[in-house]
Amino acid sequence: MTRPYRSVLYIPAANARAMEKAQTLAADAIIFDLEDAVAPAEKVGARELLARALQADYGGRARIVRINGMDTEWGEGDARTFAAGADAVLVPKVSRGADLDRVAALVPDTPLWAMMETAEGMLNAAEIAAHPRLQGMVMGTNDLAKELNSRFRADRLPMMAGLGLCLLAARAHGRVIVDGVFNAFKDEEGLRAECEQGRDMGFDGKTLIHPAQLAVANEVFAPSEAEVDLARRQIEAFDEAQAQGKGVAVVDGRIVENLHVETARATLAKAAAIAELAG
Repeated sequence: MTRPYRSVLYIPAANARAMEKAQTLAADAIIFDLEDAVAPAEKVGARELLARALQADYGGRARIVRINGMDTEWGEGDARTFAAGADAVLVPKVSRGADLDRVAALVPDTPLWAMMETAEGMLNAAEIAAHPRLQGMVMGTNDLAKELNSRFRADRLPMMAGLGLCLLAARAHGRVIVDGVFNAFKDEEGLRAECEQGRDMGFDGKTLIHPAQLAVANEVFAPSEAEVDLARRQIEAFDEAQAQGKGVAVVDGRIVENLHVETARATLAKAAAIAELAG
């Protein structure tokens, strides 16, 4: 992964002002939402509005369009409209790999992302992640909680099985994967805790519902100065050890092997990509 996805902000495609403002927000990626955020009577108008909005300059921000489901009257039109002009098309409620096939045929040159938000999708996560056109996965934890009939817990224990299955699938097939939303957008402490949990689990970033959440997600999912410093020292120590004919090095009292160096290089690459996007 070269492009960072620390913060992935949902923007309603029916809101022209919000889409214009998104051009200046510190989001790594934007999901322009034609599905849940748009009322049925506004679907076609929002599609046309978004098509015009995407002609603007969004800088280095990834532009992802969440279309309506292919089982609706709007899905096919959405897919055809954004077969070009977006960086990716996000398919809602993907429950098996075949759910991506029809969209893939309609957008032959645009990467696909999958909303992972059904119980069946959790059980078929590996099959979905293996789809050759898939680039990323987005956890839809609100819809998943509804299907599971689970209760909200700050530790997200009811979500762990689904989150873990999708993470394993994404990593097995080299896909980007971003965590679900945190609904209480005024609760910065709760957001930070959930971002830290997602980061520690291995997610690339978090989907967000409000611009006020951007700073926390960007901070938490970025390598810290201490992590960047450690990564550099690990690489230097390992290179020096190899020059001396040794297979391991020691940094801060801990063994450094090749696998640690690979992680260190990924940390530096992510830090560089974030710096480039900010610049």
